[in-house]
Amino acid sequence: MVFLFAINPVSGGQDKTIWEDGIQSYFENSPHTIHQFYLNGKTDGEIIKEQLQLHKPDRVVAVGGDGTLKLVAEHLVDKPIALGLLPVGSANGMARELGIPTGIQESLDVLVNGAQKAVDVISVDDGDICLHLSDIGLNAQVVKYYETNNLRGKFGYLRSVVNVLRKRRLLRLSITVGDECINRVAFMVVLANARMYGTGAIINPDGDLSDGQFEVVVFRRLSFLEIIKLFWRFRPFDPKNIEIYPATSVAIETHRRAYFQVDGEYKGRITTLKAQIRPGALTMLVPAT
Repeated sequence: MVFLFAINPVSGGQDKTIWEDGIQSYFENSPHTIHQFYLNGKTDGEIIKEQLQLHKPDRVVAVGGDGTLKLVAEHLVDKPIALGLLPVGSANGMARELGIPTGIQESLDVLVNGAQKAVDVISVDDGDICLHLSDIGLNAQVVKYYETNNLRGKFGYLRSVVNVLRKRRLLRLSITVGDECINRVAFMVVLANARMYGTGAIINPDGDLSDGQFEVVVFRRLSFLEIIKLFWRFRPFDPKNIEIYPATSVAIETHRRAYFQVDGEYKGRITTLKAQIRPGALTMLVPAT
């Protein structure tokens, strides 16, 4: 098989040399062919497309975090090429969801000996995709601050949280799920394909990446302690403070411009959003059961 590795050199603030060397060493005496290339943060889409055309891989591997995974996945949706992940990000949410180990040897074993799993993708505004979690409001504002100040790791998130807490504001929203229109005042709304953030905070206990639907999670109340849980706790949120609506599609309108992020990437401020599920649109490599 031909393996193509897309390496994000800045993901997680880690030096990727140890991962490059680990990849080379692992495949040194194997029958497989490997190719590695770096993303540059500017023309990544063009680079990935060129590498796919050049090497025609059987399996493509994102070496980075959730943002890197999404970047590569955009080119593999509805294609018969399996996508793998070596989790080297600041918050490796999808690795947690899929049970992918964080060690070099163990995660490489998954690429070669693991199983293939069809996972759902959320189509966002007909031009973007979400694999993991997207949200409007408080957390998206944290992501913006994190990106703008070039922060890394959990302490970077903590700094972002403290800054955003001073400015948090409620949103007035209209949320249409199927035939139901819900009007709410909330701190944030999450489109959850998965169960938890990369920090381990569970916001969608019944989430399943392969169930043909996603969940709309409305955070009506968020105390300081609840917000800290968002980043450092592994237990579900207090159900009195959130509402969860299963959906295959959703339309959201906000009464003022709100911060919006997709899979850890800040997208700007919006007043409308539409999303729908694309069942089983992406094939991923996961540990064999």
